[in-house]
Amino acid sequence: MNSRLISMLAVSLAVGSTPALAADDHKGHDHGGKAGGHAHEAKPAHGGVVSVVKDVNYELVAKADTLTLYVSDHGKPVDLKGASAKLTLLSSTDKADVTLAPAGDRLEAKGSFKVAAGTKVAGQVTVAGGAATSVRFTLK
Repeated sequence: MNSRLISMLAVSLAVGSTPALAADDHKGHDHGGKAGGHAHEAKPAHGGVVSVVKDVNYELVAKADTLTLYVSDHGKPVDLKGASAKLTLLSSTDKADVTLAPAGDRLEAKGSFKVAAGTKVAGQVTVAGGAATSVRFTLK
């Protein structure tokens, strides 16, 4: 290879890799010792199970007669006026679809639910004016 071609390749590689280096600049925040993941407080505030999606905490409190979903962003409750959630409860023998509606500071559905430990819950949460967010839980 001639020196001009080598120089062009070097410049091309340097320019092409700059955005990757800038995107990986993680000064000022903690990854909790895990590559690629941020440290998040995912402790349940209401005794339920927590799923974190894009820095938003979704806490599902599942009881035989009520399903309650709390949503918080960096510890602050999200305004759920006009929000909704559709959850699918999956156990080894049953599948149930449930729609939750705003009830003050939470989304809620009342009824009769099979919420044994190990039940998987898949859902779509839509906050007013936003796109639906997929959430997943495993009940304990």
